[in-house]
Amino acid sequence: QVQLVESGGGLVQPGGSLKLSCAASGSIISNYAMAWYRQAPGKQRELVALISIGGNTNYADSVKGRFAISRDNAKNTVFLLMNSLKPEDTAVYYCNRVNNLFPWGQGTQVTVSS
Repeated sequence: QVQLVESGGGLVQPGGSLKLSCAASGSIISNYAMAWYRQAPGKQRELVALISIGGNTNYADSVKGRFAISRDNAKNTVFLLMNSLKPEDTAVYYCNRVNNLFPWGQGTQVTVSS
C-alpha cells in the first residue's frame, strides 16, 4: 500500500517562504512523474507543479517564478520550495503522481496571512 505523507506547511506572512516535503512509502517514486497539488476552500484541487522522471519541471502560471519542485530519489521524497508567498496561495497542499494517482495523503495546510 502506497502512503504519501506531506509536511512543512504552516502560517507565514505575505512575501515569506516555506519548503514542503512529501515522503513516500510502498512505492519507488523515481519511477513516476510527480506533482504538487493544492486545494483552497471552496475550490477544486489544482496541479501547481510537476517534475518528470528525468527532472524536467513545469508550473502553473500562478506560481511560475515563485515555486520550485525537486525530488531526492535516494530519500524517496519530493519537495516544493515556495517563495514570495501570497494570500491566494493559502490552501492544503498534496503531492501525488501526475497520472494514475496513488491514494491521497492528508496534505499540509499553508496559510499566508499578515
